[in-house]
Amino acid sequence: MMKLVVFYEKPFCAANAKQKQILRSSGCTLIERNLLEHGLDAEGLRSFMGDMSVCEWFNPAAPAIKNGEIFPNDLDEEEAMKLLMSDPILIRRPLMIIGSEKLCGFDGVKVAEILDKAVEEMPKINCMEKSCLEKKSHI
Repeated sequence: MMKLVVFYEKPFCAANAKQKQILRSSGCTLIERNLLEHGLDAEGLRSFMGDMSVCEWFNPAAPAIKNGEIFPNDLDEEEAMKLLMSDPILIRRPLMIIGSEKLCGFDGVKVAEILDKAVEEMPKINCMEKSCLEKKSHI
């Protein structure tokens, strides 16, 4: 069984390192992406947020939030998305793609549920078999 997770992280983040360790120890293969250089447009980023409230989109440990420069509870979706796009350090992390699911933040229970649903067995292909190497004629 292959468990593939696209994992958008802040490089050298200790919490993300622990989350990646949890995923790997459960048999996941990770495709790691730098969240600070995510390359997503606003619509693509929004797709990770699902039905979360706007204030949940934000990393509460981001300096601008901790210092009281930004108050996520006071923002509407449009204002919030502009801030997140202009300063990706504000984005709650990690962002993950597991199967067809997209997640913002690491909820171990939810991740486990999605992994159980999303994992599919890879088809077995044996290209050493004679039929795989030869073209079949339709006579």
